[in-house]
Amino acid sequence: MPIRRLPAETVNRIAAGEVVERPASAVKELVENAIDAGATRIEVQADQGGLARILIADDGHGMAADQLELAVERHATSKLPLDDDGGWALLNVSTLGFRGEALPSIGSVARLSITSRARGEADAFLIAVDAGAVQPVAPAGFPGPHGARVEVRDLFFATPARLKFMKSERSEALAITEELKRQAMAHEAVGFALDLDGRSVLRLQAEHPGPEGRLRRLAAVLGRDFQQNALEIDQAREGVRLSGFAGLPTYSRGNAQHQYLFVNGRPVKDRLLAGALRAAYADFLARDRHPVAALYVELEAGLVDVNVHPAKAEVRFRDPALVRGLIIGALRHALAGAGHRASTTTAGQALAGFSAGQGPWGGALGTSPSAYAWSGGGGARYAGGPSALALSAATLALSLPGVEAVSARVEDNDFAAMFEGPQASDTFQAGALSGSVIDPLDYPLGAARAQLHETYILAQTRDGLVIVDQHAAHERLVYERMKAEAAGGGVARQALLLPEVVELDPAEAERVIARADELAELGLILESFGPGAVLVRETPAALGDTDVQGLVRDIADDLAESGAALALSERLGEVAGTMACHGSVRAGRRLTAAEMNALLRQMEATPHSGQCNHGRPTYVELKLADIERLFGRR
Repeated sequence: MPIRRLPAETVNRIAAGEVVERPASAVKELVENAIDAGATRIEVQADQGGLARILIADDGHGMAADQLELAVERHATSKLPLDDDGGWALLNVSTLGFRGEALPSIGSVARLSITSRARGEADAFLIAVDAGAVQPVAPAGFPGPHGARVEVRDLFFATPARLKFMKSERSEALAITEELKRQAMAHEAVGFALDLDGRSVLRLQAEHPGPEGRLRRLAAVLGRDFQQNALEIDQAREGVRLSGFAGLPTYSRGNAQHQYLFVNGRPVKDRLLAGALRAAYADFLARDRHPVAALYVELEAGLVDVNVHPAKAEVRFRDPALVRGLIIGALRHALAGAGHRASTTTAGQALAGFSAGQGPWGGALGTSPSAYAWSGGGGARYAGGPSALALSAATLALSLPGVEAVSARVEDNDFAAMFEGPQASDTFQAGALSGSVIDPLDYPLGAARAQLHETYILAQTRDGLVIVDQHAAHERLVYERMKAEAAGGGVARQALLLPEVVELDPAEAERVIARADELAELGLILESFGPGAVLVRETPAALGDTDVQGLVRDIADDLAESGAALALSERLGEVAGTMACHGSVRAGRRLTAAEMNALLRQMEATPHSGQCNHGRPTYVELKLADIERLFGRR
């Protein structure tokens, strides 16, 4: 078959297959055009999942009549600057769009109309494109002083085969919503509105640029709980700045869909983020839990290549190791600064559990007025009359399940020494040296008042109460101490009687050998053994009789996926966690008041003590105001 030159309409439709994959892709391109045009307010309307109609209206600087004609031509753009040599600076892109493909691609597969009034101009103009056929520019009405209205009807009607690959209208509408949320998180100074099939879905007011406005925007998109459980990130290294917010370990999700990365204001999907987050939270979350984070990377345009994906959904950093190290370091610094802080959602869940409790006669307590009301004397009094019911305390106790149940076992071991150490006594010594006496109620975790079921410590604070899981809390303390000891003396190693050869793909083996020094710090000593193989001589002693073949292959997979040898560090973390679990205070051990208070003080002095090694909270704090509302006092 001879080589033939394709017509412009066919070329545009081929390009549309890459640029406009689904209605959400068209929304993304048009919203980015509005942001590049300096819009402060963007309104989006979509009908039937965006397949029937999409409307994007903005208050940007708009376009004049001659600019409208160029806007629908392929590879015509105002966003690509010239470099010093007079060439196009393709590696120095500072805008979201730069290829000039979106509008002609959409116009080649749909019915496109653009109405715009340029800033400072009195007249507005309209241009229409129907399946690639461009209509002449004509005068038109425009509601605002300047800006643009881009309407797309019957998306993919010119390529009906593409319609067979579309999902349901609901799925496409959800994709549009998620895309607009990402754009809203990236640009807090821009207001957004979204209507789907005439129904208002999203209303976001423009926020003041900066961390406070950004956090308010993130809270509006991710939920109010995120604002209360987010840690601020702000670090810079070698010309790269990382900012944003990450959730506490106890505020985690079951999937990684709530992890967002923005590079110079561009929402991108990059496995670099997933690997860095996993590494930063490795000591705090189980493998099936994922942190919530919105991270913003800002760097010179020449240090990142945005022209590596047709839809500009991925980027390539000139120095990915620098960016990854910055993300991990900043997250770990923020997590360390959180101290013993735990998620506020645990208190809400606890209060919800109390509200759902059933009374001794089957009625819900506190939900509605009951025929019975508790009297101050400890008996029960009928609310409808003066006569008292003959309910003794013994009868009432029998009607409450669990009152006569045997508590957890008690061990007579003296283990007060478990809590002895400089961390547990620093605060007391500071008070003694200064000559002042600190009221235990003023400590963050308060003063221990009781032990419930030999498992939970009940502490009173100045404005509420704290319930501590003694086993989970002490497990975290032991784990942190083991980590500090390992960091100070290095990981103990054991030599293999017979060094083991692990066969890998040559590229995998090369990646593993390149990280040999890093692996040696974790206790794994290996060396190259020809192309496609590595020789393992020593392994971490804590792993015992481990599967060397599986360990090295897992490390190779991690290096290929995220550039970090997470498998070994996670296995060491699991071993340390198991050892900490067996060496910590068990449920069922009765503690004295001094031991309980010492545990609370050590928790306050130990970073990350607000969650156990699997990301579950070690304590729940209930404010006095919440408790009073629970009992109807407020």
